[in-house]
Amino acid sequence: MSTAAPPADWHRLDPRTVLVTALVVAGVVAGAAIPVTLGLTRWSSLPVAVLQVLAGALLVIGVAAGADRVRWHRTRYRIGTERVDLHTGLLLVKRRSLARSRIRTVDLTANLMLRLLGLVTVRIGTGEQGSESTLVLDPVTRAEGERLRLLLLERAATASPGVHREGELAVLDPRWIRYAPVSFVAPMLGGAAAGAVMQVSDWIGAQGQVIEWVGDRFRETPLLWTIIVLVLAALVAGVVGALGLWIEMWWNYRLEREAGGTLRVRRGLFTSRSISVEEARLRGVDLVEPLGVRLLGAARLDAITTGLAKDHEARNADHNTLLPAAPRTRADSVAADVLREPDTPTGAALTPHPRAARGRRLRWSLAAALAPVLILTLLGALLTPVLLWIALGCAVVAVPVAVALALDAYRALGHALSGRYLVTRSGTVRRSTAALERAGVIGWTVKQSVFQRRAGLLSITATTAAGGGAYTAYDTDASEGLTFAADAVPGLLEPFLERSPKGA
Repeated sequence: MSTAAPPADWHRLDPRTVLVTALVVAGVVAGAAIPVTLGLTRWSSLPVAVLQVLAGALLVIGVAAGADRVRWHRTRYRIGTERVDLHTGLLLVKRRSLARSRIRTVDLTANLMLRLLGLVTVRIGTGEQGSESTLVLDPVTRAEGERLRLLLLERAATASPGVHREGELAVLDPRWIRYAPVSFVAPMLGGAAAGAVMQVSDWIGAQGQVIEWVGDRFRETPLLWTIIVLVLAALVAGVVGALGLWIEMWWNYRLEREAGGTLRVRRGLFTSRSISVEEARLRGVDLVEPLGVRLLGAARLDAITTGLAKDHEARNADHNTLLPAAPRTRADSVAADVLREPDTPTGAALTPHPRAARGRRLRWSLAAALAPVLILTLLGALLTPVLLWIALGCAVVAVPVAVALALDAYRALGHALSGRYLVTRSGTVRRSTAALERAGVIGWTVKQSVFQRRAGLLSITATTAAGGGAYTAYDTDASEGLTFAADAVPGLLEPFLERSPKGA
């Protein structure tokens, strides 16, 4: 197989990709070797099982490295004046091309192995849906990755109106780690840890012994206390996991504004990430306050922007987060700097919504809380009185919580116009205060159910090509909501409004 270099205007990936693949596969094989070896000892002796696993490991590593060697040889890319081209494939050659004028993101990532070798993965995207809108160069040298990022995001520098500063906008404060344990990630990781223990024990045929061991530890303990202790243990494991995940994701965090109008977020302990957002594509910010974080007076800041990568991998990588959970005052100040405003729109005084909106939330919340109570009551009447006591306990706990959450959700409702931005706020478990640039609104959606009509309410949604695509002011006063939309974007909604004649 010839390894002749491609033409001068074409470039190859870094040849050390073969080494990276071999080492990564070796790590995966090593992690699976112990449970596989123990499993094979059911049918053969330990030395034979070890030799079988070793031979299989060498075969898997060799095949993976060989396949990646072929991929490297058959992959090349070119940065032209108008397009970026990527050709890859052995029998079926894939030729993909992106117009440079449509490129919106050039993100760099590097796991620990790539960082040790001075390599990065470059993701070039147009921000459209689907994998066809993204080209991945995996890997190239860090210097080449930085060159591509600057080259492909190069824009004519334009002065933006308003107060702003260049350079560093925010940097990591290690004290922000205190918000990690109160996020929803902690209980999820705790449950995952418990599930992992049971799964691994099942792989090695020891699940029964694990259950028996736990039963022996709590043989003299009442069932209720046993459940409480196990839940607390899972939560502790979840908190430890949440702290570790936060450190991995946000260590070395830095938010900067670069020359030419690009916001750049860099973060990561073992896996470094560099995410760029063109200010020309920025349409606002979203101040997000999950319940636990909000109780500690903190919030995170997300970008509302067009053109962020939207393929499967990017959607799961916090690509739109500009600031991790931080004190609310700090989040507001960063929002002002990002938007080049003297005062952040997310801190504007909001118009409260009518009391009828509070009644709707109370009814929804109580219905959700009492539905399982009703089911338990019916089953208790038919089967056993024990379920009646369980239903009573659920009602005693769920009803006050439901009322508290409903009242909190009502207090969160609000909308306002703040300079160039319209602001909407809603949510309780996840409160969101979105400041959307009025020029970025492309339409309005007005919804009014039968029950809303009777209460004189409606929900009005600003549609946009940025962010989540829709930002809603829920259960506003009917006339007030329509006036809000009409004032936010003059001329867009007026043709559909019925106005009373003067003097009527």
